[in-house]
Order: sequence, then structure tokens, then C-alpha cells
Amino acid sequence: MVGFFQMLRKKKELIPLIGFMGLAATGATSAALYFLFTKPDVILNRSNNPEPWERLDPSKPQKLLTINQQWKPVDELEYVKSLTK
Repeated sequence: MVGFFQMLRKKKELIPLIGFMGLAATGATSAALYFLFTKPDVILNRSNNPEPWERLDPSKPQKLLTINQQWKPVDELEYVKSLTK
């Protein structure tokens, strides 16, 4: 670790590069954690919840920008779902 700081003292032009790389790594990690804990389509435990799409609220938009979203059930899919249960 001491050698790293000695190298930075000798080559000061690396300081902004290391700063930007640290900022990018922090941003990527925080974005991954945000999507992991807030988005319903990210699944960690499939054995506990094998069909996570059934728990989604149709009135809540799942995209960043949704224009004229109207949800109504598809009759064929409801029929298939009733057969599988």
C-alpha cells in the first residue's frame, strides 16, 4: 500500500484516472444494488418464488417510461393458468 502512494507521488497524472475509476466502480456497484433490491424482475431465490411475475401489480408501471399503458388479462393465458393449477 505504501508503494502505491509513493507511485502516486511520482506520477501525479494517475490521480484523476484512479479517481474516475473509483467513481465508476462505485456507480456500477450502487446501480447493481439498486436494481437488486427495488426491481421485481431480479430474482435471487427461485425456489421460494418460482413464478415472480404473478406478484406484479398491473397498475404499477415496470418501465422507466410508459406511454398509454393499459393492462387487461388475455383469455388464453388465464385458461392455461387455470389448467396448470
